[in-house]
Parts: sequence; C-alpha cells; structure tokens
Amino acid sequence: MSRYHKACIIALCLTAAAVFIWLDHGLLNHRERQGPKTEDQASAYDLEKYHKKTFAVVKVVDGDTIDIDIPDGQYKQTRVRLWGIDTPETKSQDNIVRYFGPEAAEFTIESILGKQVTVYLEEHRTRGKYGRLLAYVQLPDGMFLNEVLLAEGFAYADLRFRHSLYHKYKQLEASARRQEKGLWEKVTREQLPEWLQKMEPELLSRK
Repeated sequence: MSRYHKACIIALCLTAAAVFIWLDHGLLNHRERQGPKTEDQASAYDLEKYHKKTFAVVKVVDGDTIDIDIPDGQYKQTRVRLWGIDTPETKSQDNIVRYFGPEAAEFTIESILGKQVTVYLEEHRTRGKYGRLLAYVQLPDGMFLNEVLLAEGFAYADLRFRHSLYHKYKQLEASARRQEKGLWEKVTREQLPEWLQKMEPELLSRK
C-alpha cells in the first residue's frame, strides 16, 4: 500500500473519530438540556446533584431567594428558594416593595453573599412552582439561613406548604412575634402577605 493511500485511510479514521466525538458530546448536551422526564426522576436528579453539597452564593435575588454557582439546565447558576419561609417582597410583578422587604434582603446579603453554603433538600419535593430549587441553606457557622431569618423577624413561616420542619418554623415565628423582633415590632395586618391575611383573619393590626 502506497504512502498516499495510508495517509488517506488515517485521515478518514481521524475524521470519523472526530465526528463520533462531536455527535456523542451533542447527545450528552441534549440529554442535559432535556433533564429528567418525570417528577420522581427530577427529584432523584436534584438530590444527587445538590443534596448535602456545598456551593458559593453568587447573587441574592431577594430575602428568600439566592443563586448558587452551579449550572441548572440552560442557566449558568441555580436559583434557590429557601424552603418553608416567605420574606417580604422587594421584586414582584406589581413592582411594589413590601414592608420590611429591603431589610430582609440586606440581611440575607450580609449573611450569605460570596460565602460557601451547604444545600439540603426534601426527598418528596425539590422544586417550586417556578422551577426554583427548594432548599434549607446552611451557613458556614452551621446555622440555617431559613431559621435565622424567622428567628430574627425577617421572614414569615410559610404555612401554605408542608415540609419536615413545618411545626418548628411556626414556633420560631411565634417566638419572634412575642419578642417583637424585626418586622413584628410595627407590622400591621394590612402589611402582611395576602396568603397570611387569609389564614389568620383574626390577627389584629400592630401598633
């Protein structure tokens, strides 16, 4: 066999290998974009990817919403919604800043932005209504941000959804109310989230 034919065969083999690698890489990317198809598969995927893993916080969106430095499908970061709590809004569709919203957001920024945090998930549900990861977020000192926000009066215990710490979170909020911490010092019934007003119709306006 001539050198020319050998060179042609080698070139064809290299081209075929390059095409195979390209196609395989494209298939993997397609699968990653598609993600798990069923809810159970999605939860299992999230648990393997995030549960008990540590990530850097790259952005604070609101008092109860952050971004961590790991891609999530088509997004460069993963958006995390803190499980079991609801802080007053600073960014909403109606562009209304809720009472104590800026204070809650600033507290979260100071507590977590740029720091390494550990994410804990619930096995029965890992995503919220808008596709955000639902998580308990542990700070470097071992405390959980979800609980600190409640205990210091920067958040409400979110009673709309059941989770493993539901009763503990209700107690943390009740304690903050009694001590008039944070928003509980001056908040009025009209300033509470609509969902909480409906669940507590007898709650009186504060001073």
